[in-house]
Amino acid sequence: MTGYKLYGAEVSYYSGKARAYLRWKGVPFVDVAATQDVYKNVILPNVGWAVIPVLETPEGQIIQDSADIITHVEKQHSTGEPVQPPSGLQAFVSALLHLYGDEWLVLPAMHYRWNHNEEWTYGEFGRMSAPDQSPEEQYDIGRKNGQKFKGALPVLGISEATAPGVEASYLAFLDDFSRHLESHSYLLGDRPSLGDFAFIGPLYAHLYRDPASWDLMLKRAPKVADWVERVYAGQGGSGDLVGGDSIPDTLLPILARQMREQIPALMKTIAHFQVWQQNESAGSFVPRGLGEITIEVEGRNGPAIARSFPLFRLQDVLDAYAGLTGDERTRADVLLEEIGGEEITKLKLPRRLMRKDYRLALA
Repeated sequence: MTGYKLYGAEVSYYSGKARAYLRWKGVPFVDVAATQDVYKNVILPNVGWAVIPVLETPEGQIIQDSADIITHVEKQHSTGEPVQPPSGLQAFVSALLHLYGDEWLVLPAMHYRWNHNEEWTYGEFGRMSAPDQSPEEQYDIGRKNGQKFKGALPVLGISEATAPGVEASYLAFLDDFSRHLESHSYLLGDRPSLGDFAFIGPLYAHLYRDPASWDLMLKRAPKVADWVERVYAGQGGSGDLVGGDSIPDTLLPILARQMREQIPALMKTIAHFQVWQQNESAGSFVPRGLGEITIEVEGRNGPAIARSFPLFRLQDVLDAYAGLTGDERTRADVLLEEIGGEEITKLKLPRRLMRKDYRLALA
């Protein structure tokens, strides 16, 4: 069997997640840079819109979305340890960490890229898109391409009002993660799991590669920089998760931060989703934005868009919680109380979500 083709970019958040996972899984794949020609000839004809990463299977199937890529490869290659803990409290916490890495660490990732590394990023975008052009031409192309990404800052809630809170939260996260790594090689033990790959997206593609944030990480959290290098290289496949389906105490500050910052934003987004879906039928595509909410990060408040896709990741969390029984449920409830996450036990999406034609839709 010939290998997979991963269409992506070094600067891409979710490409980093998929690439690190494929390396860890040990499946053969070729890294294909998403140049202008690749977008024109591969991605747009197959997916319908400009997005990466995209995986082409040996059979020619096209898969888009990093989580869908991981799910597909896990099904096709069952040898070795699974990326997702099979059940219990660790599976639930893994889903929480996946939600946090994919849909909330995007705030510091985008803030530091566009407010501290902007000029460098334009050149990097240009080198990715047009490798054969001159540096001046690459910069112009990168600046043009980069504007839509920079334009995502107010969508995420990043503004002059919230930026100090985003920075304070990220610095505290680095400190908490560093303390965790003093006792554990990865999030849930001595091998990577789904949460590690969700974290590697922002922590490698933006916060490690971009020069100003790399300098910050290296000086403040060298253990995190070391973790980034190991996870991105695909290392750590032979260890064990923490025994007894337990959660390291050193993860609790990170989870508590998620409960304080991300869950309230999701609750407000659910309220908008409730209104929107009332007159929609199964199969209807869900808008990427459902209205406006206010987010709070380290005491800083500001407007953001109620993004729909995080609800899809939240759905996995709620499914994992619903699947807990007996002692597992009791232990999850104790954990949620410890981290201030009791609201999760009450959350419910008004309609189930699915992926259809590479877009989010009502099931």
